Amino acid sequence: LAVVGYMRPHRLSAGTVLMRQGEHGGDESMALILSGDVTVESVSATEELVVSVLGPGSLIGELGLVDQAARSATCTAASDLALAVLKREAFEQLMAEQPGVATRLLLAISQRVACHLRETNRKLLTLARVNKALQQELGAAHAVNRRLLQQLDQAAPPAAEPRP
Repeated sequence: LAVVGYMRPHRLSAGTVLMRQGEHGGDESMALILSGDVTVESVSATEELVVSVLGPGSLIGELGLVDQAARSATCTAASDLALAVLKREAFEQLMAEQPGVATRLLLAISQRVACHLRETNRKLLTLARVNKALQQELGAAHAVNRRLLQQLDQAAPPAAEPRP
């Protein structure tokens, strides 16, 4: 609870983009969702993919707070939001003034990141299995197509010789 004193309340309207994937604007902060929902999307070259919808009690932006790298996803308010925001400067102040509290916060963030990593690994394993099964199916379909083409070639009458 000591962390709360370093956080600032914010209210945002539905549809507001909190952070964009790839942005590195120098506003390294994380937010605790107090009320409302946030849609987390990852954008590839061809499509947007909703990764998750987060609600009260969830953290967003914690990776940027810790590593100060570009944002890994786009977060948009799915409804009106009440947030408690911890900016990088306040986090550094927390580390200086209350290192034990900061350590517990970093441990909680690390546990959350580890949980996400395990879930991502599980999903990658599932995708690898699906990919292998699809490759086997595709290989079997190609083999059937080759046999059918061979049978058609064998059943077709010989081509007529051109007349002089």
